[in-house]
Amino acid sequence: MDQTPHVPPFTEPLPPATPPSGNSGSRASRPVPGFPSPQRTMLLGSLQVVLSAAVVIATLFTLWNPSNLFNNQTLSQALLAWQMQSERNPSSMAGFPTITAEPSMHIGIVAGHYSKDKNNYDPGAVCEDGLTEQSVNFRIATIVQQKLTSIGYQVDLLSEFDPMLSGYRGQLVVSIHNDSCEYQGDQATGFKVAAAVRNAYPEAANQLTNCLIDRYGRDTGMSFHFNTITNDMTEYHTFNEINSNTPAAIIETGFLNLDRQFLTEQSDTVAQGIVDGITCYLNDEKVDSTNP
Repeated sequence: MDQTPHVPPFTEPLPPATPPSGNSGSRASRPVPGFPSPQRTMLLGSLQVVLSAAVVIATLFTLWNPSNLFNNQTLSQALLAWQMQSERNPSSMAGFPTITAEPSMHIGIVAGHYSKDKNNYDPGAVCEDGLTEQSVNFRIATIVQQKLTSIGYQVDLLSEFDPMLSGYRGQLVVSIHNDSCEYQGDQATGFKVAAAVRNAYPEAANQLTNCLIDRYGRDTGMSFHFNTITNDMTEYHTFNEINSNTPAAIIETGFLNLDRQFLTEQSDTVAQGIVDGITCYLNDEKVDSTNP
C-alpha cells in the first residue's frame, strides 16, 4: 500500500480584492464578483452531504441480503464505497466520521512453522527420513498463494510468527499445518479444520471453516477428522494476534504418516482444496450442511 502522504495540488493564491470606492457599501455586505454568496455555499454544502449519504446508503442496500450480512467481503465493499466517495469529494463528507477502508483487501496465508529468520528455525513434525512438516506446509501454502493470485486476489504469504500478523486486517487468514509423522493407528488419516472462536464475527469464521471442510473434502476425497481437533488448533496463537474483525481458520491438511504420499506427491490437489474453500467463503457459496 502506498504510504506517501496526500499533498494537495498547488494553487496560486488569489490576489487581494480591491476595496470598492465611494458609498457603494461595505465588502462584508456585498458578494464578491465571481464567488457564490455564503448562503448559496451553505446550501450547496448541505445538498452535497445529503447526496453523499444517499450514495452510501444505496450502496449498503445494494449489498444487503440476509445471507451475506456478516460476510467480511461485503463489509469491506461498503467501507470502500464510503472511502471512495470521501476521496472524490472530501467536503461532501464533512460532519461524518472519517472511515478508512480495510488497509488491504488481502488474504493472509500462513505457512505453519515457517520462519524467515534462519536463527529461529522450527521444523514442526520431523519424519524419520528428515522430511519436515514445515517444508510440506510451505510448499502447499506457496501453491495456494500462486493459485489465488492467478485469479485476481492479493495474497500475503506469512510465516508462523510473522510481524505482519500483529493486528492483521484482511478478508481472511488461513494457517496451513499437518499432523504427526508417527503412526497413530489406521484411523489417523484425514484432515482437520478449526475456526477462531474469539473472532468478532463468529458467524463469518464458522462459514469460512464450513467452506474449507466441504471444498477440501470434496477436492481431495479425504475425510474430516473432527474428533482429533485439539486446543492447539482452537486456541491457535495467530487467532489472538490478528485483528478480531478478520475471520480466520487453521487447517491440518493430513497426517504425515498415512497421508504422506498424497500430501507430498499431489500438493497441487491439496492446495486447490484450500483455494476452493476460500473462494467458497468469499463468494457466499452453499456448503453441505451434513458436515459435522
